[in-house]
Formats: sequence, structure tokens, C-alpha cells
Amino acid sequence: MGENSKIEWTDHTFNPWIGCQKVSPGCDHCYAEAMMDHRYHKVEWGPHGERKRTSTANWRKPLQWAKAVRGTGKRPRVFCASLADWLDNQVSVQWRQDLGDLICATPELDWLLLTKRIGNFGEFNPWHRINIPANVWLGITCGDQREFDRDWPILSEINARVRFISYEPALGPLTPKSGTGSVPDWIICGGESGPNRRYMEPIWARTLLDHCGDDGIAFFMKQMTGKAPIPTDLLVRQFPAHTGDER
Repeated sequence: MGENSKIEWTDHTFNPWIGCQKVSPGCDHCYAEAMMDHRYHKVEWGPHGERKRTSTANWRKPLQWAKAVRGTGKRPRVFCASLADWLDNQVSVQWRQDLGDLICATPELDWLLLTKRIGNFGEFNPWHRINIPANVWLGITCGDQREFDRDWPILSEINARVRFISYEPALGPLTPKSGTGSVPDWIICGGESGPNRRYMEPIWARTLLDHCGDDGIAFFMKQMTGKAPIPTDLLVRQFPAHTGDER
């Protein structure tokens, strides 16, 4: 855990703890549950399962990554909690405060905090709502329009430097329009992989790409269903324009 990531849109992954529970249709075929519960038996998934904090050595890694790039102008992206949800109700208040302190202690890193529980932000975030660190990118997972319409109005009111959507697994069409009058900075699009994967219609991704182009939203095509080859017209991998990344 915490080593250079194989996820295409980040540089590192960091898991402060392990364990979660299913809260949406996108969780049905959770890879983290399959790996950490069913295969390795590290934790028990679900509302009554124990969340396990990772080692002290693992918690030191972000400090090492930050030190390695200090003064270089580089800003590695860190995806936080690929094997958990940082706003999980069952997580210790102290653990979340420790994570908030670590993020503040590593301003050289951009922290990508993705959640399926954005409604918990007001109660559980470790900073005052108006003082979110500038190196936090705050994201929500939305598998279809219903989830977007429910959760984007909450995220749109939070003053994060980058607000993004993980549309993965894509389970239905999604249009990044809402009654808020605002749109995300970035959308990651991806089909489901693994056993029993559900099919993402390519037209969903193509239509979303068109909307992103019209609305100035950075678009990142992560994968097709089952990791099939990405069609040439969808092989677009942009990052938010105001973060220093090439688009």
C-alpha cells in the first residue's frame, strides 16, 4: 500500500485504513472487498466489520513523497483510500483528524479525496468547511444521473480547489448539468471490469465527452468495460487546467 499507483489518473495511492461497506449500486462488485476480505481476509466488509488502520511505516510514505519533490515544482497526485472511504461513518474521529493533519503537512502533494458519502462531509471532515487545504481535490463517485443529481449539489457548495466526479463504474447515462448553475472541474469516466461486470454503452462516454467539451470540463477516459481497448475518439486524458497539468 502507498506505493506508486497503477491507476492512470494518479501518481500514488495511500490507504490510511482498510475496510468499508456497500452504499450504492456501484459497490455491488467492489474490487476492494473481493481482495481485502474474500481473498486475503484482512478485514470483514460491511457495517459491522472492523476498519483497520495501516502501519506507521505506511503513514510515513506521503511525507517521503513530499520531501522527494520539494523545490522541484512537481506536484504528485495522491489518491487517498482506494480500499476504504475516507468519509465512512464507522471510522475513528482521531484517524480522520490524523489524515487531515497529514494532508496539511504535505503541501507539495495534491490529495484526491474521493467518496460515496459526500453528505457526511459537513460532520466528518477534519477541517473547518471554509478552510479546506489548497492541496485537496474533492471528488464524488456517481454511476448514473440519479447519483449525480443527488450528490453534486452538495459538492458544488464546498470550497475545494478542484471538485471532480468519478463516473466509474458507469451504470447509466450522465449529463453534468444541474440546477446549481455550476459544473465539475474534472470527470473520470470508466466501465466496470472483473467478474459479472456490467456493460457501459460507449455512447454514454461519447455524449459525456461532448458535454465536457461544451462546458470546459476536463475529461479523463480511464477504461472501457472489461478493459477493452479504448476507441481512438475516446482516448482523451485531460486534467483540470488550473492545476499545472498538461491538457
